[in-house]
Amino acid sequence: MTLQIDHICLAVKSIDKAAQRICNFLEYKISSAKVLNTKQDVNVQFLSKENSLDIKLIEPGSSSSPLINFLKKGEGLHHIGMLGDNVNETTEELKSKGGMVTLPPEKGEAFCNELISFLYLGSGLNIELIDTNKRIPIKRTANTPEI
Repeated sequence: MTLQIDHICLAVKSIDKAAQRICNFLEYKISSAKVLNTKQDVNVQFLSKENSLDIKLIEPGSSSSPLINFLKKGEGLHHIGMLGDNVNETTEELKSKGGMVTLPPEKGEAFCNELISFLYLGSGLNIELIDTNKRIPIKRTANTPEI
């Protein structure tokens, strides 16, 4: 099993406000479209910076999103995204080592419907497993802001 950190995910109340702050302070750029993940009821957007990890922002997709309970503790780190060779195999290997699968492998809308899974590994560590570099691209128009 070969895994490397692909992204860190921050749970935020507003992707637009958080993206503006992060891009302003840390010189990141918006690198994906904002996508509604219907299964988890969250909006997702990626920020990127050359030679750095991506930052994934998630906000509640509706007033009944499970993320609202998480945000009652405040905005902050939600999970670490780990890139590997095969989501199915890596999920099973981590499960056999005692990892708790919180979301079995399924298509991830923010990753162009490639497989993702989530596991809790203890010590407060939630991870998202992916095996792709795909992201939903930005559809730029004349009115698309450059942050």
